[in-house]
Amino acid sequence: MSNKLPPEEREPMKLPPKDEHYISEEKQKEILQKYDPESNTRDLAGIMKHIVFFGLLAFSIFQLYTAIFGQYTAYIQRSIHLGFALSLIFLLFPAIKRKGVKHKVAIYDYILALLAIGVGLYWPIMYDDLVFRLGRVTELDLIVGILAILLTLEATRRAVGLPITIIASAFLAYAFFGPYFPGFLKHRGQDLDSVIQLMFYTTDGILGTPISVSATFIFVFLLFGAFLVKTGVGQYFNDLAVSLAGHLTGGPAKVAIFSSALQGTISGSSVANVVTSGSYTIPMMKKLGYKKEFAGGVEAAASTGGQLMPPIMGAAAFLMVEFIGGVTYWEIAKAAAIPALLYFTGVWIMTHFEAKRIGLKGLTKEEMPNRKEVLKKIYLLLPIVAIIVFLLIGIPTMHAALYGIVLTIFVSAFNKETRLGIKDIIHALVDGARTALAVAAATAAAGIIVGVVVKTGLGLSLANGLVSASGGNILLTLFFTMLAAIVLGMGSPTTANYVITSTIAAPAIITLLMIGEPAGAAVPLVIALSAHLFVFYFGIIADITPPVALAAFAASGISGGEPIKTGFIAAKLAAAAFIIPYMFVLNPALLMIDTTIPQLIVVLITAIAGMLAIGAGLIGFWYRKLYWFERIIAVATGLALIYPEGYSDAIGAVVFIVLFVIQWMGREKKEIRTSEA
Repeated sequence: MSNKLPPEEREPMKLPPKDEHYISEEKQKEILQKYDPESNTRDLAGIMKHIVFFGLLAFSIFQLYTAIFGQYTAYIQRSIHLGFALSLIFLLFPAIKRKGVKHKVAIYDYILALLAIGVGLYWPIMYDDLVFRLGRVTELDLIVGILAILLTLEATRRAVGLPITIIASAFLAYAFFGPYFPGFLKHRGQDLDSVIQLMFYTTDGILGTPISVSATFIFVFLLFGAFLVKTGVGQYFNDLAVSLAGHLTGGPAKVAIFSSALQGTISGSSVANVVTSGSYTIPMMKKLGYKKEFAGGVEAAASTGGQLMPPIMGAAAFLMVEFIGGVTYWEIAKAAAIPALLYFTGVWIMTHFEAKRIGLKGLTKEEMPNRKEVLKKIYLLLPIVAIIVFLLIGIPTMHAALYGIVLTIFVSAFNKETRLGIKDIIHALVDGARTALAVAAATAAAGIIVGVVVKTGLGLSLANGLVSASGGNILLTLFFTMLAAIVLGMGSPTTANYVITSTIAAPAIITLLMIGEPAGAAVPLVIALSAHLFVFYFGIIADITPPVALAAFAASGISGGEPIKTGFIAAKLAAAAFIIPYMFVLNPALLMIDTTIPQLIVVLITAIAGMLAIGAGLIGFWYRKLYWFERIIAVATGLALIYPEGYSDAIGAVVFIVLFVIQWMGREKKEIRTSEA
């Protein structure tokens, strides 16, 4: 029965009891394995199941030990991290996706796992000799280096997917065949020895900054997320979202937005976020009366936005600290806060207008969970709040994550249902390590890309090429950079996504904004942050941008909708994400850097008003249905309000007020006609 009927005439929607979903766990697993390479693992049995279990446990114990007592030297820490990840990937991830039970490890995978262990131990065993030789590589060094590259690419293909593997391989080819490329892409080329040395015997390649962050900050935060999940916080996000937003107009869609924003604080994957939250919210939206493609689009847009939400930002925030330099983690989280909130505000506005357009109500009192009972478990969110506070007061990032893990265990003891025992703690350590495998592989492959860019100077060449193609026009440069970031981000996980886009695309924005500055001048923080966040946004939005819209495709697997249509609806709902990055590059006040409170308030008011107008124009409804020309005017008005310039704001404000008055009067006339009828 549709929820377009008055609440008293509707059949009550029965919410699933705790720990149950509309979508079965088997269906969730099937969708994850189809759209998320990180979930396509073997179902091991017998002795191999125990070997991998203890291997993952040992991985976590090693990482915790070095986090608590201090890391080894860079080469040893990173190579052991790499060895753990690669060897476990070959045991857990099959070479080819096949339907049915996958419980046997192929003979060649045992060999690959042993080779990966050898690669991981090469630096610890040969450390003194390698350092003493000061970059001179032996034949054995070359063999091990070649193995490291090939094993990294194959492990990445299995655990992360083909797109990033192809990109990394293409960059390797570019290193060798540079002399044959045209124009600004041409370089002198590298021989085999220099490439191998760069990739495995310096900190500019596989063992570079990306995997360094994986081996330190990211791993511990992934453990923190695994411990939180063990307390049942994922289900609690859904319960809390329903209790706070379920009664609103089109309630379940707003539940999806709220829940996905919360899930994003602990999830590093848009697809995983879709399946975790969407298995609960998409069926609710469909039952309320939303079309299946729209329901899937809402969840995909909201879940993708979870990767933009501080404090974790899909673990990309930790990489930004290293890549930008001279910036603290807290400065990045603070800068990303308002853009993320504006993103979710934009999605919220459009789901509201869609609900009003088709006459949907919220959940009735009988359909809502007991708010008091839900709020009794609000303590489960205490570790997340504590992490933010720890970072705010200046506690080192890794220590903040460690304290968060300890606090999670402590908080879980408040309730018998959430209490973590020894067995739960061990399984959390294993689950955290399992999640970290794909991140380690992705960051290792990203290191290949970074190494080639650094060695060949490709980043600067591409930056100059993009600026030249745009004729130095800021909007054209941003547009070309946006396209590059979307293409480069397709099919890549959040961490690798950021590494690739920031290495290849961000320099174009920085180059343009630094025109006129003395050569070699330090890049101001506001320019660096706005450029990196710009490409990060568009790299992430690739998850809902057809044709490779993995988050939207996963949502369609739950909703039963048409995948491409779901992707286009998700992209429309996420319109704010295509606008906000332009805003903070042109007017960095949104990043809360060197800005006053009055400036920030003005920017926020015009931005929200602009998104209201754009949302109404795209959906075709405000207080009443909009005519086609009104929709065009509404979108244009929104863009004028959002563009950070005094005249455009003034014109946009006047037109916005006129549109609002016309809509409001039209609403009153509609109500009068309805009452007379």
